[in-house]
Amino acid sequence: MAELGSKGVTAGKIAINVQKKLTRAQEKVLQKLGKADETKDEQFEQCVQNFNKQLSEGTRLQKDLRTYLASVKAMHEASKKLTECLQEVYEPDWPGRDDTNKIAENNDLLWTDFHQKLVDQALLTMDTYLGQFPDIKSRIAKRGRKLVDYDSARHHFEALQTAKKKDETKIAKAEEELVKAQKVFEEMNVDLQEELPSLWNSRVGFYVNTFQSIAGLEENFHKEMSKLNQNLHDVLLGLDKQYSGNAFPVKAQPRKKTKLFARLRKKMSSDSTPAKANKSPSPPPDGSPITSPETKTVNHDLEPSTLETPGASIPKSPSQPAEAAHAGAEAAGSEAAAGAEPSKTEADSGSSSLPAVVVETFPATINGTVEGASSERADMPPGFLFKVQAMHDYTATDSDELQLKAGDVVLVIPFENPEEQDEGWLMGVKESDWIQRKELDQCRGVFPENFTERVQ
Repeated sequence: MAELGSKGVTAGKIAINVQKKLTRAQEKVLQKLGKADETKDEQFEQCVQNFNKQLSEGTRLQKDLRTYLASVKAMHEASKKLTECLQEVYEPDWPGRDDTNKIAENNDLLWTDFHQKLVDQALLTMDTYLGQFPDIKSRIAKRGRKLVDYDSARHHFEALQTAKKKDETKIAKAEEELVKAQKVFEEMNVDLQEELPSLWNSRVGFYVNTFQSIAGLEENFHKEMSKLNQNLHDVLLGLDKQYSGNAFPVKAQPRKKTKLFARLRKKMSSDSTPAKANKSPSPPPDGSPITSPETKTVNHDLEPSTLETPGASIPKSPSQPAEAAHAGAEAAGSEAAAGAEPSKTEADSGSSSLPAVVVETFPATINGTVEGASSERADMPPGFLFKVQAMHDYTATDSDELQLKAGDVVLVIPFENPEEQDEGWLMGVKESDWIQRKELDQCRGVFPENFTERVQ
């Protein structure tokens, strides 16, 4: 009998719940059709919107924090393998072997401590913060259902009151159900009206504490890691001093040999005389400009180049073509050309810069004005990006490459066609060449980026 009674009660509850769901469904349909009014609270709806936004932001932050922790763990493993590799290749007779082992051990401990503190002070706090949202979300949904019950009871009571044939018993019962539904709804509504704004405001303090913890942990971690790196640097410096004769050569990245100036040379050869290749010479040391296009031709089959100025003598080698010699004779006179000294500028297209001593002592003047660190950008070549300084000597292996000496300053400019740029290579002109010539076509070239460092 007890089982039957228990089953009867259970069946009764199920029936009541089913009836409630049907009543709510009918009420919602009537409200959507505009046949029944709906109780609304705009302030509460704003609180719900804030709640959903806060939950979304917190969930995203939790996801990103877990990703960050996974990355820290991956970096720990990678760092551990790297230090293990160093320990393996560090031979027993090398100085500082015990120090490298100790550094590797401390490195591992530091990563482990950093990861664990992130879990304790950030992730667990994040989990606790988000742990309160599911319960509140459930209560908001329940409050919505109770509001529908309240509206339904209110509409039922109003319908009985306005009926032509009134039934006082039904009216009294409907009123009793309305009061009960209103009480349940208001109790839930009042609690949420207090909790939701408080929860929304708590986000500021939570974000502050979380990111302060992460920032503080990162700062301490990097400080300690910096000390370990400095110790490792000192150990390796000692090893380098003992074996200083075995220097590691700096090499440039391989190029695709794209012949950046092929189009330019083709155009020059088609516009000029049948000479093999013509280049613009350097201007005279006194800074006077070269105005005649005819006086710019230089035979690159000859090792020495000549420099023309108005009224100056121009000597010609016996192997120089007759046309070029004739042009020089017309410009300066054949008798003066026989006794003049040739200039010292180089004609080789791959090494147009001045010697190192000259570069250091040559006054950086343009039209009589000394160029200092505060020079206008207009004094730079078109498209100037930044300056680099050569850290190592580089021997050009192609005609479109710059010959570099350690200490040379190069003005970096963009490639005319970005597709022609090889990885690890830059386009530029030596600062000394630019100051002297002011012409890109004859001075610019490519050079390996890893042979230089940026200075400006």
